[in-house]
Amino acid sequence: MTDKSWKRNITLFLTGQAITLFGSMLVQYAIMWHITLATQSGTAMTLYVVVGILPIFFMSPFSGVWADRYNRKNLINLADGGIALVTLAVALIFMSGYESIWLLLVCAAFRALGQGIQIPAVSAFIPQIVPQEQLNKINGINSSIQSFIQIISPMASGALLTFMPFQTVFFIDVITAVVGITILYFFVKIPADQTISAKNSSAKSYFHDLKEGLQYVWSQKFIRQLILITVVLHVMISPAAFLTPLQVTRDFGTEVWRLTAIEIAFSAGMMLGGIGVGFLGGFRNKVYSMALACVLNSIGIILLGVLDSFWWYSGAMFFTGLCIPLYSTPEMTLFQTKVAPEYMGRVFGVFGMVATLVMPAGMLIFGPLGDVVNIDWLLIGSGFIVALLCIPFLKSKVLKEAGKG
Repeated sequence: MTDKSWKRNITLFLTGQAITLFGSMLVQYAIMWHITLATQSGTAMTLYVVVGILPIFFMSPFSGVWADRYNRKNLINLADGGIALVTLAVALIFMSGYESIWLLLVCAAFRALGQGIQIPAVSAFIPQIVPQEQLNKINGINSSIQSFIQIISPMASGALLTFMPFQTVFFIDVITAVVGITILYFFVKIPADQTISAKNSSAKSYFHDLKEGLQYVWSQKFIRQLILITVVLHVMISPAAFLTPLQVTRDFGTEVWRLTAIEIAFSAGMMLGGIGVGFLGGFRNKVYSMALACVLNSIGIILLGVLDSFWWYSGAMFFTGLCIPLYSTPEMTLFQTKVAPEYMGRVFGVFGMVATLVMPAGMLIFGPLGDVVNIDWLLIGSGFIVALLCIPFLKSKVLKEAGKG
């Protein structure tokens, strides 16, 4: 790849994905708020969360195999197109006068299935069009783009819902999907030496490929260790991810603007953190960056448990968000550079399955504890454990060897 061609490719790809993500986030918030206002039911919201997570979990191992067997560009577009068709169908049904919360839950489930197909394919596709030495920078930029969209999409969705019917927002998602699909299909070119063919799809069964992928994950010590550390990390940050809104209402007040403020602060921190990692990089050995991220994240989480001023608390949320890309970006780059290309989709499928489940699983522990133990103490305790996760990064010869380059 020439310098000009790969930059053009990744710019077009990230632009198309940002457009489709923005439309998807508009619909995600529109559905969530409609269910909240129409039912005012915690059970309904729990169902919405479940149908948005479980399909991704169950689809990830399948989609990982597909990403290794078939053209990843086409797989991404098929997932986008499927999501758009489901969204269009639900919008038309609502316009006909049939408005059902169950229909929205079914829509959310099918959209999650599409995301489950798309996520491993996108993660495995980027190394096909970006030189290895540029992956850390591109992953940082991509993280910043996603964080920016997380900032503007709830505000945009809320503004749109104030002057247009609920189902009209769905059509925006369909339009953005068409734009994203067009950009990827017609303008993003895969280098000839990076093309994935389906030559093995008829010779081997799906379950053979899945078993082969799982064996590969188990045979690579650095993958096993990295996934294990990430599982512990995600469990330990679940109080900061899920219980902070409840903490804010208990400690600072029930005003909605406070909850909005901490979400914006966290997303803004992630956006700037992604830009920083993308352009400044980190340690030459990526595991040192991840070790530092554990320490810095722990400081942010502990501060959330000890600060008694809302504005300082919001600053701690910003700082915590700022530190997230320092871990997630080199982690993504490690997988993209160290995993054999023919196994990359399956590795990302396994990783996505684990990452999707562990934080909600963590809430099975910390959620009930939050009703009997002060949330401040849960944050302080989990923050200290996050700090200890720097030790395996600094001590493991396997991880340090994988982090080189």
